[in-house]
Amino acid sequence: ASDVYKRQEIYLPHKDEVDGIALSLPGFIDAEQGVVRGGGAPSLAYNVGTPVGPRLAEACGCRVWIENDGKAAAIAELERGVLKGCRNAAVFIIGTGVGGGLIIDGKLVRGRDCTAGEYSFMNTNADAWSDPTKSVACQCSTSGLLSSYRARKGLPADAPMDGRIFFEAVHAGETEANETLRSFCRAVAVQIYNLNVLLDLEKVAIGGGISAAEALLPAIQAELDWLFERCTVMPTVKPELVRCRYGNDANLIGALKLFFEQNPA
Repeated sequence: ASDVYKRQEIYLPHKDEVDGIALSLPGFIDAEQGVVRGGGAPSLAYNVGTPVGPRLAEACGCRVWIENDGKAAAIAELERGVLKGCRNAAVFIIGTGVGGGLIIDGKLVRGRDCTAGEYSFMNTNADAWSDPTKSVACQCSTSGLLSSYRARKGLPADAPMDGRIFFEAVHAGETEANETLRSFCRAVAVQIYNLNVLLDLEKVAIGGGISAAEALLPAIQAELDWLFERCTVMPTVKPELVRCRYGNDANLIGALKLFFEQNPA
């Protein structure tokens, strides 16, 4: 509730200029009802079970549409971005966790419980089922990448670190940084491979803040190529790996697109 009123404070000075609000956020989002059903970052746990859309609409007095960030990004890329014209495709959003969006038969898939495409919750080791470090959220996220780099460098967990510092070390040719990047991209490539086995994807679009780093996509591509070269059992065709056209704004653009679909002029 407090978060709703904070957003109200942002909105009210501009209420005469705004026709509605399109909001993208983590979690299992029931977009039709405007309710957060579950999931999302631990810091947003207060949203779970909350009708964020209706409450925000009531507080601000305007139309509101909310959508999961990964699904919104997929819509932006399908409608006007690098996935346009695709029948089966996916976005893989690398951030604090791992966001996802699946396009099947040219349409966004939400699922019965709004959980389709939540890659973060996939487990990578059946022998360590309850170990959170074995989840895709830990192994394939920016936070996981930086945590691994700190460990490889022998730095404390609270040592200042971000994507810029890390990729500067990569470009400088630092061994620890490049080894960390290679290991990270192998983990991402394995999940892309698994998604492709299940869905026969034409393209996978990589998004999130670190997708802007020039070294990232070539490194993931190299690991994906390595995996497919050794695939002798299933005759899968490698999906095309691309960077989201709208980068870190894809989720915002997709949420706005969905808002206009539900609220035509």
